Amino acid sequence: MTHAMLKGSNVPLDAMAVRAVLRWSPGAGVPDVDASALLLGTGGRVRSDEDFVFYNQPRHPSGVVRRLPKKQVGEWLTDSVEADLAALDPSVEQVMLSASSDGASFRHVSDLRIMLYDAGAADGEPLAVFAVQPETGEETAIICGELYRRGDGWKFRAVGQGYPTGLIGLATAFGISVDDTEEAAGADGPEEGAAAPDDDATVFHGGPDATYHPEGRPVGDTAVTQPAAQLPPPPAGPPGYGYPQPALPTAQPPYGYPQPVAAAGPQPAYGYPQPAPAAAPAPDPHFRLPPMGPQFARQ
Repeated sequence: MTHAMLKGSNVPLDAMAVRAVLRWSPGAGVPDVDASALLLGTGGRVRSDEDFVFYNQPRHPSGVVRRLPKKQVGEWLTDSVEADLAALDPSVEQVMLSASSDGASFRHVSDLRIMLYDAGAADGEPLAVFAVQPETGEETAIICGELYRRGDGWKFRAVGQGYPTGLIGLATAFGISVDDTEEAAGADGPEEGAAAPDDDATVFHGGPDATYHPEGRPVGDTAVTQPAAQLPPPPAGPPGYGYPQPALPTAQPPYGYPQPVAAAGPQPAYGYPQPAPAAAPAPDPHFRLPPMGPQFARQ
């Protein structure tokens, strides 16, 4: 009996060795689809990078999980993963069955489904079928189903969780260390013969003759080389304390400085020598004092 699965539903498994088959419709503009499996331990993470079975590592070191060659069955393409659940190490609690697309998102993949078979039966109907529908259409990797322990047996759950970051994003979410340094260097590295940016070349040291580069740090693979601009002059105004003072204007100097020679004319300031008075006129020979009052008469 085949179980038609809905997203989130689960079914117990009687078979202890299963084959998960991804099937989709090929055609123009349809990306290639690859099946993979992640063996998860406690906490829902891989125990090591060897727990990732995919096109570059098609067989687990234990031999109990392996990837099978792709096939064309009628008008369909298939890619499959087999797992001997009874022989799995007890530390493995889940086996995630996923699909990844190469070159485009799952928006362009038609009729994607995962079918679970009893690997011990040569022919027969699938135990479970789940039609996988992308949620946004931007997914480039999808967890289609999950095999997980339940007591002494195993169950299968329809998942359908998508990742827009591809197989790398899916794998790293479960603890896989992806070394894509060489790939990134080949894709984004500087052209041959280009000078490597120097992070120390942009340190600015001030000084009276120094210049300032507003965008000196390297951006991407090429250092920004804008022309240097001279430091702006100090703002106009009185100099700071301790700097030489400008010459005072020609006016009355501050108290205590030598005073300029007074010009002839008005009375000079108090305390300075006074000019000699003009000569008095000759006395009148007929001048007589007025008579003295009775208070000054002799007795």
